Amino acid sequence: QVQLAESGGGLVQAGGSLRLSCAGSGLSFSPYVLGWFRQAPGKEREFVAAIGWSGGRYYADSVKGRFTISRDNAKNAVYLEMNSLKPGDTAAYYCAAGVREPAKEVYEYNYWGQGTQVTVSS
Repeated sequence: QVQLAESGGGLVQAGGSLRLSCAGSGLSFSPYVLGWFRQAPGKEREFVAAIGWSGGRYYADSVKGRFTISRDNAKNAVYLEMNSLKPGDTAAYYCAAGVREPAKEVYEYNYWGQGTQVTVSS
């Protein structure tokens, strides 16, 4: 049973910060590239950030300089620190595990969490 579980979403004012966490069970995160995606109502799921086996980081242009992805293989976890949040960041955020690096497309990931909602108010 492979399961990824996100946590840390919530409501925050514009300019604020949130830290999302994703814990995996039923698999070791160590050999995977780990990613964060987000999806707003009526829109396609879009790439946010990814981190590779050795720590290489990749970001969507829209979040560069504001978001930071990190991983802790010992804890089987991946994190997304979000700063200077904007209303446009409002979406359901999903973590995922894949085997390709870099991986910026939905189809490149094998496992997905259920999502956690992030809402940024003006």
